[in-house]
Amino acid sequence: MPKSLKSDRFNVLPKHVAFIMDGNGRWATERGLSRATGHSAGVKTLKNTVKNVFSLGIPYMTVYAFSTENWKRSPEEIDSLMKLFRLSFARYFDKLIKDGIKVNVLGDVSAFPSDLRLLIKRTAETQMEERKGTLNVAMNYGSRDEIIRAVNTAVKRGEKVDEKSFSELLFTAGMPDPDLVIRTSGEMRLSNFLLYQIAYSELYFCKKYWPDFNKSDLYSALHSFEERNRRYGKE
Repeated sequence: MPKSLKSDRFNVLPKHVAFIMDGNGRWATERGLSRATGHSAGVKTLKNTVKNVFSLGIPYMTVYAFSTENWKRSPEEIDSLMKLFRLSFARYFDKLIKDGIKVNVLGDVSAFPSDLRLLIKRTAETQMEERKGTLNVAMNYGSRDEIIRAVNTAVKRGEKVDEKSFSELLFTAGMPDPDLVIRTSGEMRLSNFLLYQIAYSELYFCKKYWPDFNKSDLYSALHSFEERNRRYGKE
């Protein structure tokens, strides 16, 4: 029996875990379903994963929901994704906030439809009495774009930056860098995701498509993480 099914106890847990939620479209195509159906299934997996991550006491979670390159997809698929985003912000994320989970959006939201931008703005500005965790949703996000924006901001201000001050110019300002990055679908690349922030992150690649990713898979990744020797170049 896999270790992840034997125990839900961990000696070491990451403070910040990030997910590249890959494979929704291929999951659907292999089942003769529409890509929109695959993305809907992916939202269900997201909800379960958010619940499982924060129930362990992990304070930060980031998910790659829509990249700057995803605009190249078909108009039909983009439209289905915008509808899912609207539903998520209008219902699911609102519930998360009530449960004490802060929701942030990382990326350039100016490209989204005006009604979606209003939902994002409302979510970002919601005040919380108690924060049990932080969920970052990367939307219209690309790490190269983020770094260039940060550089241009520093140049405009006439600032000379170091690692600490530069980090404060990124979308993740004030947050710890991810300790663990999990990518599904079997692909073994980073796809322009948090490239500056994950310089010393541990990487874990799962062969399953995102809609099939479950609690056991999460635990397998976390058990793998606690067995890593994180030397940060010291040895």
